[in-house]
Amino acid sequence: MEIDPQGSLEGQNPGVTPWSRCILHADLDAFFASVEQLDDPTLRGKPVLVGGSGGRGVVAAASYEARRFGCRSAMPMQQALRQCPSAMVRPPRFDRYAELSRAFMRILADHDPLVEAISVDEAFVDVTASQRRLGPGLAMATSIRRRTRDELGLSVSVGVAPCRFVAKIASDMHKPDGLTVIEPERVVETLSPLPIERMWGVGPRTAPRLHAMGVHTFHDLQRRSEAEIRSMLGESGAAWRLLALGVDDRPVVPEREALSVGHEETFDSDLADPEALRAVLQEQCERVAMRLRAHGGMTRCISLKLRTPDFVTRSRQITLPQPTDTTLRIWREAAGLLDAWLRQNPGPLRLLGVGVSVDAPGSEAPSLFTDPGESRQRAVDAVADAAAARFGPGALHRAGARQEGRRNRRDLRPEDPRPEAG
Repeated sequence: MEIDPQGSLEGQNPGVTPWSRCILHADLDAFFASVEQLDDPTLRGKPVLVGGSGGRGVVAAASYEARRFGCRSAMPMQQALRQCPSAMVRPPRFDRYAELSRAFMRILADHDPLVEAISVDEAFVDVTASQRRLGPGLAMATSIRRRTRDELGLSVSVGVAPCRFVAKIASDMHKPDGLTVIEPERVVETLSPLPIERMWGVGPRTAPRLHAMGVHTFHDLQRRSEAEIRSMLGESGAAWRLLALGVDDRPVVPEREALSVGHEETFDSDLADPEALRAVLQEQCERVAMRLRAHGGMTRCISLKLRTPDFVTRSRQITLPQPTDTTLRIWREAAGLLDAWLRQNPGPLRLLGVGVSVDAPGSEAPSLFTDPGESRQRAVDAVADAAAARFGPGALHRAGARQEGRRNRRDLRPEDPRPEAG
């Protein structure tokens, strides 16, 4: 059964008998760009690009008005502006996106606690156990769309199906603001005409090889035996055949607490000055430490990400004997990693980033020899956190954060949210 963006049914009404398995996939439409249009009414109905505006800026999200010109996420911003000169460019506001993402996930969890967020703007929900309480999947999907619109001012496309893979396919069928239900008995026929490029794991390199073997649609996988597909395409082909038949037993796993927090930046011009790089890193550490404390966690693992002008990416990390959540300790360890890198690899960097693992408080045995400086640093951090909560990130900086580090750079990904595809 398909439902168009306005919500009218095509076909017969769904039955009321609960499915043996019912999975929803909910995907906020053009999330970052939609938030900018939500908060700035002058942008509504206009092409909007979210991302960096410098020479190396990348599109993190494009509104549907901009997509009509061929703009898309991960495209160089300059190319997107050539294709759509009238587009309005806005820098990412990840704190705002994270705020709305959390509210969206709470709406999903109100329908069933089995929510697995796969990005900041989309999630799977296993509503199998909720059908007798809240009605069929269609009813819950309709409720999610209504609440997302009423409470958040955003549109969401929802797919309802008996497994994860088919639910994801369904949510893409009537974007934006669409709802599609694929009933168990109609899975094979619904998937059959889809191009093989819609299959998970089939990209621009793999598709031509499949075409050369006569595999152009899902039907081409469905009609062949497992042995034939395995001989043609190996284990990957066997897995694709099962998905084409709508067989996907993977469970929906509720998201755990954030396992890591990070901040990375790409520079408009390659940055070689060690002091400028240290200044950038110091500010990154301040943001990361603040978010770590906001999660209520501690960290023992601190990692550095470095990308050279030839696009080679390297990482360095250190594990601490005792966990910490203080900015100064994280900064000192990260700076040590950076200094060690620069001694062995003097030269410019295209990207620099820092990340920390997030461990629950109390997960480590307390040390018998506590550092008295830790208490003082936590007091300093509490003041910085309070200032950030009132005046915004960056309200206070420790001495040493030099202005050089703020030149020739743009934010690429301040935290966990990734460029969205909806």
